[in-house]
Amino acid sequence: MPRIKHSNFDCSPGCPVEGALSLIDGKWKGVILYHLLEGTLRFNEIRRKLPNVTQRMLTLQLRELEADGLVLRKVFAQVPPRVEYSLTERGRSLAPVIAALKAWGDANLPRSAEAA
Repeated sequence: MPRIKHSNFDCSPGCPVEGALSLIDGKWKGVILYHLLEGTLRFNEIRRKLPNVTQRMLTLQLRELEADGLVLRKVFAQVPPRVEYSLTERGRSLAPVIAALKAWGDANLPRSAEAA
């Protein structure tokens, strides 16, 4: 069940921060946005980039990103069906935020032995 989100972010100085974080919260949304910065991807391409996400969870996260106006879903009427995902202008405006999160993670999070 989706959470009820604020519709007005002038309630306190931190509300715009809360609002921005609510758009990218969730275990997979930030990573999905990061990969979509590379360009348009099909559903299974995103799944391959996120091997630990379930199909149901990926679908849910993509739907929420689409509902929030960050991701554009384009369905092609063909057999088999083809669906592509890309960032909207609003989604692309998060590029500096996602890049800053990646840079912070690179500088502050320990690397696992297998990632090295």
